[in-house]
Amino acid sequence: MSTVSEHVEAIVGKASEYAEARAKLLKLKVVDKTSDTASDIASSGVSLLFILFFVLTASIGLALYLGELLGKSYYGFFAVAGFYGLVGLIFYVNRNSFIKRPVSNFLIGKFLNSKK
Repeated sequence: MSTVSEHVEAIVGKASEYAEARAKLLKLKVVDKTSDTASDIASSGVSLLFILFFVLTASIGLALYLGELLGKSYYGFFAVAGFYGLVGLIFYVNRNSFIKRPVSNFLIGKFLNSKK
């Protein structure tokens, strides 16, 4: 017959194995969420880069066109710069609702979402 101490040792051994398995599982979940978030950020960054190239090229074209309409090419660049300054000011004033809150919600959702 087995003694109580052998049962306790078996239980402690199983508990130790369980704790190790839980630690490995937690580590894998963190790696999964981190890699998923990093890949989303990277793909969004590449998309943003192409959008920025488009906006830059379109802005130069618009500035040259406005400059031709206004008589001097630099007038068109001033008009486009003024537009971007106004948009930038609006974003700066509303940066919490336009940028900070959506980014925070995205990251929190990525790390706490356990659909997988």
